[in-house]
Amino acid sequence: MSSKLTLFRPFRSLQYRILSSILSRNDMIFRLGHTDIKVPDFTKHMRHSVADPKSDSAESIDGRRLMTYMLTGMLWTGLMYGTKAEIIRYVEFMAPSAEVLALARIEIDLSQIAEDKHMTYKWRGKPLFVWHRTEESIKQVRSIPLSILRDPQEDAARVKDPKWLVVIGVCTHLGCVPISHQGDFGGYYCPCHGSHFDISGRARKGPAPTNLEVPEYTIVGDTLTVG
Repeated sequence: MSSKLTLFRPFRSLQYRILSSILSRNDMIFRLGHTDIKVPDFTKHMRHSVADPKSDSAESIDGRRLMTYMLTGMLWTGLMYGTKAEIIRYVEFMAPSAEVLALARIEIDLSQIAEDKHMTYKWRGKPLFVWHRTEESIKQVRSIPLSILRDPQEDAARVKDPKWLVVIGVCTHLGCVPISHQGDFGGYYCPCHGSHFDISGRARKGPAPTNLEVPEYTIVGDTLTVG
């Protein structure tokens, strides 16, 4: 057994010499695997404040946040102005035109309407009744007790000036246009379904449930302004 070991000892020493000669060279036969990976350089895309790997990012955080806040503020400002412009455009589109606004207000010269004369005007697409009442008709309509009225309302509450009755000429039943100086009470009569109104425009007979509507108006001197 010892003779066999002595026989292979020269070969073993030869292996040692070959291995030591190889390891002593500069160009080694092995290398590390991670050296094959080429890491991209992102330095040109980085901010100067953080490009240096040795610098502390906390030292430049305020400046970087300031830029972010400024960009965010500019974005929100632009969005708000855009929203404001869109809302203004929508409101202007939905607003009534100049023609509609002109029709929303009407002025009437009352000096041109004789006593007991009834006139019809167009206001906001509806007939507007103006009646110059006589003293006798005023006394008669104000003597009626409220207890017998379907829609109780005093005559004084429906007029600004006792001589002038101003109402919308649309029947409160189904929207027909009544006729003046007609009916059982000397006021208005609706020929569609037989509603009767007195000279104060109050419903007295027939299917009309309420009195004729009184619009907002003012009387200054001889000028009636409706609207």
